[in-house]
Amino acid sequence: MVPLDPVPQPIDRVLAGEDDAPALIERAATLSYAQVEQAVARLAGWLAGFGFAPGDRVASWLPKTREACLMPLAAPRAGLVHVPVNPLLKRAQVAHIMADSGARLLLTHGPRAATLEPGDLPGDARIEVAAGEGDALPRAAGDPDALAAILYTSGSTGRPKGVMLSHANLWLGANSVAHYLEIAAEDRVLAVLPLSFDYGQSQLLSTWAAGAAVAPLDYLTARDVVKAVERVGATTLAGVPPLWVQLVEAEWPPETAARLRRLTNSGGALTPRLVRALRQTFPAARLYPMYGLTEAFRSTFLDPALVDSHPESIGRAIPHAEVMVVRADGTRAAAGEPGELVHAGPLVAQGYWRDAERTAQRFRPAPAFSRYGGTAVWSGDTVAADADGLLRFVGRDDEMIKSAGNRISPAELEEAAVSGGEAAEAVAVGVPDARLGQAIVLVLRGDAAREPGLRERLRRDLPNFMQPARIEWRDDLPRNPNGKLDRARIRAEVTP
Repeated sequence: MVPLDPVPQPIDRVLAGEDDAPALIERAATLSYAQVEQAVARLAGWLAGFGFAPGDRVASWLPKTREACLMPLAAPRAGLVHVPVNPLLKRAQVAHIMADSGARLLLTHGPRAATLEPGDLPGDARIEVAAGEGDALPRAAGDPDALAAILYTSGSTGRPKGVMLSHANLWLGANSVAHYLEIAAEDRVLAVLPLSFDYGQSQLLSTWAAGAAVAPLDYLTARDVVKAVERVGATTLAGVPPLWVQLVEAEWPPETAARLRRLTNSGGALTPRLVRALRQTFPAARLYPMYGLTEAFRSTFLDPALVDSHPESIGRAIPHAEVMVVRADGTRAAAGEPGELVHAGPLVAQGYWRDAERTAQRFRPAPAFSRYGGTAVWSGDTVAADADGLLRFVGRDDEMIKSAGNRISPAELEEAAVSGGEAAEAVAVGVPDARLGQAIVLVLRGDAAREPGLRERLRRDLPNFMQPARIEWRDDLPRNPNGKLDRARIRAEVTP
């Protein structure tokens, strides 16, 4: 097991494997740790050759190429701040990120560069469609509290905002995850999530912190993931609930499914039904439900030994984090009492880039009873802790449905909707209603012919105030660039 290390270092020193051990598994080649170190050093030298000032931002808008994997280390080594852009974003969103971050360079490739128009980039920014090599730069020796990256949120509820992450944030996050996931040098991590997503970038950094090998994959279908698990001998796979739904519906050769020994989930809760499906599909895998905030990297995980007995739990604080349940008056909530999830400690980000107003709303002094103190992230998420300290996610304040004087958790409705098998995926939203305040609309992917049975079951299992006023069926549900269900778009589509 990777030992906990509370002393942060520059993030480019995260490469912890033996020189000849595999570090990066590509389709055409596998790079050792020594080769990745050299590639980082030369890419950093190429970036330094542009003469940018220390702290200038450089962006990458790439599929999961070698350069996309190396930039999180190479840019900070060159004294620059990396801004990864989700490859699924379109030119208008890319233009916003470039303008907002003030990035001096955009590393992309020809097809994406061709979609940009004059004026999309800041006036002095340059586009490069291929990375070069410069003189190898030595490992960084700077301040771990210096800014290393700006990760932009998906922007499903408005324009993306940039979360500022220091070397210390990234280093301690990688160390924490490598430790509690018990990643070993012989592990092979299949990286299917966007590297611009904090959860996706964590796959790179925590794998390398453990001295293991990572295999980046851009996939189109669940079948691509199945083939890649077999091809690289993957032992570890991270996903969000919509991806897990697709994967358990795919056809897995038993010997391929048995290769996976570790599954991690974030970006949404796993339902008991999905947990059962994952157990059946991947019988040899330990399952790690997790809860994360881009503003604090990751907050909680649930011990795999507790998943079956506590399927609704998001667990306890990860190493290097303090997670509290706080009442509206700032005091600690009692066991079983809902409150706001507040995260303190060294994983807390430095705020939102050039957005003092939103930073002040989310990043505020920790509660008086915090053991870390300092600045904390006030998540806006409602959770409750049981008598043993295990946390249960209740809902986001801005997603809770307020109907007939009741506060209703969409997650509870969605779990009930899929538990009977009529629907594979569900999103519950509230729409304006003159009598109720909000009426419940369930948007489902599944078998519409089974709606009568679904309604009968919901009437039996849920109170009257939680019954949907309307059910809509779709062949597919929209997702945002990070693979999560796009609630904002669904809400807009069903709101009169």
